[in-house]
Amino acid sequence: MTTAFVLGGGGQLGAHEAGMLRALVERGIAPDMVVGTSVGAINGAAIATSPTVEQAVRLGELWGTLESSDVFAGSLFNRLATLARTGTHLHDNTALRAILDEALELPLIEQLPVTFQCVAASIEQAAEHWFTSGSLVDAVLASAAVPGLLPPVEVGGEHFIDGGIVNSIPVGRAVSLGADRIFVMHVGRVDRPLQPPRRPWEVALVAFEIARRHRFVGDLAALPDTVEVHVMPTGQVEPPKYNDLSALRYRGGLDVTESIARAHAASAEYLRERGL
Repeated sequence: MTTAFVLGGGGQLGAHEAGMLRALVERGIAPDMVVGTSVGAINGAAIATSPTVEQAVRLGELWGTLESSDVFAGSLFNRLATLARTGTHLHDNTALRAILDEALELPLIEQLPVTFQCVAASIEQAAEHWFTSGSLVDAVLASAAVPGLLPPVEVGGEHFIDGGIVNSIPVGRAVSLGADRIFVMHVGRVDRPLQPPRRPWEVALVAFEIARRHRFVGDLAALPDTVEVHVMPTGQVEPPKYNDLSALRYRGGLDVTESIARAHAASAEYLRERGL
């Protein structure tokens, strides 16, 4: 049996995935491959570096570092000044790159002990691009380059932005690589029913949610009957609202420690109930 961990995007809510990963490795479930999108690429690269309980704990600590770091620091004035200077984004990715350089010890994707791939959206090709070799940090930064928040990442003369735009929860990729047991980690918004937009900013959010859910549901429906799929629970009592800007918050507003612990407890119980 070939086991894949599939990690979706979702900004700060990606902290839940750290708890899910810890629950999995504590039960002795290790991946043969890891595929990730956006923040799922960050979490996925970490666990592909070392699929152990110790690494899962370190990943939780990394989330605490991200929360308290200057990755997205700066006053509103400074962020608007960056936007005025660049015309495209509120923050540069220097601080995030530094954290990833320290956290991801192996420089190349092909050096990882577990097969790892992450997806980004190519601007020039207007298509999804899968990073399967080369610089691990560059690939992860490209996959997590949220438009308007972080700059596009140039790799090999091509420019890339957030992979969630083209493939938010890439279960199909795992199957194409030969996985027949898949553990899906997402951030929770897919659990909440959609409603028509009522405010200007909700129009784009609703459109994005329709696109990402349509792709995810379609990919799940297309899976062969021989593939065993487990969608891990976040443990959220109330999933985040798709049309609430707080669901997309990227600095503050989320108790990272509590979110990780809740997802860990819910996922551990899920695995126990199924005898995994």
